[in-house]
Amino acid sequence: MKNLIILLILSWSISMEKNIVDFQSEYEIEQWQIVNDGVMGGLSKSSVKINDDGYMLFTGQVSLENNGGFASVQHSTLIEDIEEYTHVKVRLKGDQKNYQLRLKSEKSQYQSYIQEFETSGDWEEITLKIADFYPSFRGRKLDMPNFEFNQIQQITFLIANKKAEEFALEVDQIDLIKK
Repeated sequence: MKNLIILLILSWSISMEKNIVDFQSEYEIEQWQIVNDGVMGGLSKSSVKINDDGYMLFTGQVSLENNGGFASVQHSTLIEDIEEYTHVKVRLKGDQKNYQLRLKSEKSQYQSYIQEFETSGDWEEITLKIADFYPSFRGRKLDMPNFEFNQIQQITFLIANKKAEEFALEVDQIDLIKK
């Protein structure tokens, strides 16, 4: 009986989370692509790699020159059947700066669904409610419903704090969870 209860608890807790990315596993960083303000003439620079501790490390310099102001790293994926999950949980270590987590249900859609979060400088878990991701295009909030899709095809981390600054964001893991 005790083993049955343990098995039920484990299966319940397993179904409460859906892993999207775990950088501690055999992971190819080439799945992440840098997209900076250079697409609009800006001069921001960034890079992404797996560091010696096995975490994704997104670093760089945001420049406001030449109408710049953002740096991002994005991952194209296909995560289906997400309607039962309510939150995105990210284990990360930032640099006390604000970042955005962006989702797209289709890579081809023009709008991204955004939530901003602040980092503490320590390792932490950021939990963001999926229903609170709002639609935005080129920095403007759109008059459309918040994220309400059954799949995710793109995940992006972006920094755009309207100032020139260096940044460093380490990411360990990204999960969908039920709360």
